[in-house]
Amino acid sequence: MCNLTTGTIGSLVLSPAVDHLELIAAPVRAALTQIDAGHRIGVVEIDPTLADTSAFCDRYGVRPDESANCVVLAARREGATRLAACVVLATQRADVNGVVRRRLNARKVSFAPMEEAVSETGMEYGGITPIGLPDGWPLLIDDAVARHPRVVVGSGLRRSKLVLPGDVLATLPFVEVIEHLAH
Repeated sequence: MCNLTTGTIGSLVLSPAVDHLELIAAPVRAALTQIDAGHRIGVVEIDPTLADTSAFCDRYGVRPDESANCVVLAARREGATRLAACVVLATQRADVNGVVRRRLNARKVSFAPMEEAVSETGMEYGGITPIGLPDGWPLLIDDAVARHPRVVVGSGLRRSKLVLPGDVLATLPFVEVIEHLAH
């Protein structure tokens, strides 16, 4: 069991997320209280203008293969649209038109509009994370993320990031860990 609430990642010093809830968006805070492994999650404060993955990794010396991106998707079928989220390592891209479309049983899958993603999640764009997503949303996670010993994800806010073992993400509600979700 990996504890990532202390130590460093790149040039950043980790603190226990449960001790710095002011750095975490409201829906993420609420979800952390429900996660048995909440004590294994660290948080780092960052410059919000550097929240995008490549800028974050460049500035703070975090390897891209230690970072994961969470994207909100709109899956459409027969006039109905439902939202879902997908998490892959920053070095990869989700197979949206193949694996994701089939898993969501959708005719078409696209990135959700920014305004909709923000309003539905209650998180800031550029900080959306798989922790604290709305109930019922499918959450597809690439197996490389779920197996990762230490991965950086958003905190729901652009001014911080969460650091946690990938297996914590695999325990979230409505999650499906998928082999080769990314390419």
